[in-house]
Amino acid sequence: MSVQTPTSPGQTEAENTPALRRLLSGSVGRNLGLVLALLVIIVVGAVTSSNFLNFDNALVILRQASIIGVISVGMTFVIIAGGIDLSVGAVLALASVVGSLSAIQDIASSSHWIVTVVVALLVGVGAGLINGVVIAYGKVAAFMATLAMMVGARGLAEILANNRTLVISDRDFVRAMNIDILGVDILIWIFVVVAVAGWFLLNRTTFGRRTVAIGGNPEAARLAGIKVKRHTMWLYALVGLTAGIAAVMLMGRTTAGTSTHGNLYELDAIAAVVVGGTLLVGGRGTITGTVFGVLIFATLSNVFVQNNLTSSAQAVAKGVIIVVAVLLQQRFAVGRVKRSRPQPIGHDVPSA
Repeated sequence: MSVQTPTSPGQTEAENTPALRRLLSGSVGRNLGLVLALLVIIVVGAVTSSNFLNFDNALVILRQASIIGVISVGMTFVIIAGGIDLSVGAVLALASVVGSLSAIQDIASSSHWIVTVVVALLVGVGAGLINGVVIAYGKVAAFMATLAMMVGARGLAEILANNRTLVISDRDFVRAMNIDILGVDILIWIFVVVAVAGWFLLNRTTFGRRTVAIGGNPEAARLAGIKVKRHTMWLYALVGLTAGIAAVMLMGRTTAGTSTHGNLYELDAIAAVVVGGTLLVGGRGTITGTVFGVLIFATLSNVFVQNNLTSSAQAVAKGVIIVVAVLLQQRFAVGRVKRSRPQPIGHDVPSA
């Protein structure tokens, strides 16, 4: 009599599923879908506008995507962990105003323009830490805590700027933020560096693995020894840092700091992250997908501009894309629950 080794339902299902299907159902398949969506938009742009397939226009798209892209990288970490940050646009505005204050500019002029950069980054990190402490240790819902920061930071920026636009007089700072490296705008290079650093942090470090674990199941992560509260605090500091970086980029490009900077940037960042495949409930997401999400929206906006279509039409198209992305997320989530549901023991056992 031969003895058969029992196999679990999950193991049997995995063995019966073709390797290609398993590959396409993972992150590779999701990113492939984003690539195809981007290619479709590019084809539409090439057909409808003779100037679309132009190197200079490609640089314009990347330049427009760079600032939102930097914020979106930080937002990806927060959403993977099951949180959200509605304050990044207002924090960006506050950082740009503080960095443009006459007192800061005087110090920068007498020493080095890097002072302006450091101050803006510190404002972003400080606002993020406040969010993180209130959410993690104050146990306030992330939506409400960051909503309060959004209102407060924007108001503080208006007070500090006295409802005026603060012009940056440091020519060295402006020149440094407008140089080209190998023919490519420095803003694009900053976006590339932040995206690569974010990918490495998420996929190759303990910090990234803990972020995913917290998003998947905070209680299980706590029982596994992860300091969930402290990690959550640093996640919001991280997204605050990216808001500060984006503030420096916007200050260099506009040569000004104002309380109107970053208006609705938080919604654009969240939309790019969601379209990129990061689950709003947390536990799954990729920096690569976020980058594609940013590029999809930037390319779509460029196609609309090339064809002289209104911003209202752009908003409608963005809304449709976001709804489709969320519906696909829900379908994935339901499928994941069904696959993880245990099968009844002895269901397919033949009678003797």
